[in-house]
Amino acid sequence: MGKLGISAQSYYSRPGQGGFLMCMHEDDRSFGFDHFDEFEQSSVHLRRDFLRSVAGTAAGIAALGGISEANAEEVKAKVKSKSKPAEELVRELHSTLTSDQKNTLVMPWDHGAKNPTRRQMFNRPIANQRIEENYTKPQQELIERILRSICSGDEGFRQLSKDGKWDSSKSLLGCGSHIFGDPSGGGKFAWVFTGHHLTVRCDGNSEAGAAFGGPMYYGNLPNGYSGRNVFFYQTKRVMEVFAALDKDQQTTAIAPGNPGERAPSIRFRKKSEKHPGIAFGKLKADQKKLVEQVMRDILSPYRKEDVDEVMQIVKANGGMDKIHLAFYEDAKMRDGQPWHFWRLEGPGFVWNYRVLPHVHCFVNIAKTA
Repeated sequence: MGKLGISAQSYYSRPGQGGFLMCMHEDDRSFGFDHFDEFEQSSVHLRRDFLRSVAGTAAGIAALGGISEANAEEVKAKVKSKSKPAEELVRELHSTLTSDQKNTLVMPWDHGAKNPTRRQMFNRPIANQRIEENYTKPQQELIERILRSICSGDEGFRQLSKDGKWDSSKSLLGCGSHIFGDPSGGGKFAWVFTGHHLTVRCDGNSEAGAAFGGPMYYGNLPNGYSGRNVFFYQTKRVMEVFAALDKDQQTTAIAPGNPGERAPSIRFRKKSEKHPGIAFGKLKADQKKLVEQVMRDILSPYRKEDVDEVMQIVKANGGMDKIHLAFYEDAKMRDGQPWHFWRLEGPGFVWNYRVLPHVHCFVNIAKTA
């Protein structure tokens, strides 16, 4: 039994409990989901997309080209920053919790056993425990500071909060905040923030070899080809890559069917398995620059520390040359849109992006060696 008052298995497998999850088995890194669609609701109108900022992460991806370290640091210096890193804020939050709050909102590091709850992905607050119902006003403000601290400044926060609309969670207070382990000492811990179309973490590198502290999920309700979708710029950039490919390259880049969603979509392939799409290493210099810009864009909402870790993992797993880009037509659909999914994939790297009917993106990045 975990501190949620029920076993992880009974909560996450029982119909009608709400939310969806992703479970990572520590031995084979395979995954499983349940209850994914329960919290999906119809689209709401969001404001038009704004100019994007990569200031908080520019230095971390300078190695991709197109921006010097000096320029990256100059841009970074202009970004509003908090006096404390996210990990220190998590420790501060933990120190303010009462015994009753800890019994409800703090769980052991290994909660969930072979399917650690801390590594799962949710489409609503864990156990439906909303911030507004479980935290005091000062604690709520501290939670917002933590979330902002793992973003690349105001622009990153704007994207993760979906222009402050939070999709069907409606507000930050409608989301969830949980701690795994004990951040007060030198042991392992993870802070997990969950809501509609969002699961992100802060763990002080407690999860060895895993970027973002484990698999990540984000999305937004408007049509993925609409400028009203806060992540449309990512798909727009990928479309520029496809347009720059010659016909033979486009044929290679197009993959049959669709990659699916949830657990199966972000499993790492065995070394003997081929990755779909066209390899970065097979592209021309100008085409590589476009893919590098895609990498900058998809990483732009997140803090420098996490971006740095992603690029270190990519390098450790063989470098950008082994990353493939694939486009999925999804022939079963008849809406006339060019792609229903696009995907970046390589050793220990999956960025699986569903464009339609609205954005769901599943991410899994970890060292494989």
